[in-house]
Amino acid sequence: MTKLLALLAIFAALFCAPLVIGSEFWLNTVLLALYAALLGQAWNILGGYGGQFSFGHALFFGVGAYSVAVLQVELGLSAWLGLVVGGALAAVVAVIVGFLTARYGLRGSYFALVTLAFAEVFRILSNSVSWTGAGEGILIPLDQRLAALQFPDTASAYWALWAITLACFLAVWRLERSRFGARLMAVRDNEDAAAAIGVDAMQVKLGAMALSGLFMGLAGVFYAQKFLYLDPAIAFGPEKSVEALLVPIVGGIGTLFGPLLGAFALHGVAEIARETMGDAPGLNMIVYGTILVCMVLFLPRGLAGLGKHVRRAFRA
Repeated sequence: MTKLLALLAIFAALFCAPLVIGSEFWLNTVLLALYAALLGQAWNILGGYGGQFSFGHALFFGVGAYSVAVLQVELGLSAWLGLVVGGALAAVVAVIVGFLTARYGLRGSYFALVTLAFAEVFRILSNSVSWTGAGEGILIPLDQRLAALQFPDTASAYWALWAITLACFLAVWRLERSRFGARLMAVRDNEDAAAAIGVDAMQVKLGAMALSGLFMGLAGVFYAQKFLYLDPAIAFGPEKSVEALLVPIVGGIGTLFGPLLGAFALHGVAEIARETMGDAPGLNMIVYGTILVCMVLFLPRGLAGLGKHVRRAFRA
């Protein structure tokens, strides 16, 4: 219950950000950090709690983003329907990928490489078909009404993202306390031992894939409705996958608050780098790579693990 109260208090403070931050630049910075926290927590469900490290989470992001865009532009359907379809399709694709990998017993680096390969296949396909705009991308018509699920200002976009991110974090809080979560972590720690006590490893993995894919797909829907433009490099590009896995690594893999800590730490460092080095091409990837190496070498349990060391020091 303490974790839940802390989580609600943090998100209550984050809800007030548009009311107290007068600068559009800083509000947008907080929005991007919250968006990174959503990506990181979506990955953390599978990678942190399930032990299935994915290098291709951009696949689910792109499925969600293209679903809402294509339904509006090509079929003239509501963006709200696209929100539901985008999340559901991303979950379905995640289950299909999970079934294929679990069916053939792929784990560890093999699983990671297969997810990366799926993301690349979808990127190539979206470059080749006309209804995704191929290499030119797809532009969603501007219609800043609630009925069109578009945002007239940064504050309204922020609150929409806040709601999706809160739902994701509450789902993870519930996951930690559920039987399904216990089975998932048992599979993560020792799949063979878990199977020996009656845990259906494939069923558990598929459930984690579905939940992870759902929230990654919803992140893609938000991106499409916020920026109103997609192309294959944006939707299925490796940068989304890198950011999704790096955020929990920095904050703390397999922890509730790790992705939030990692997201704000990463974006804080990235803003400092941008201020000192300018907007150089590929700067984000350079910063992310440097941070990843430092975390692996000096803080393998992330910032959440550092907090535990500090609390132990104070108790001592």
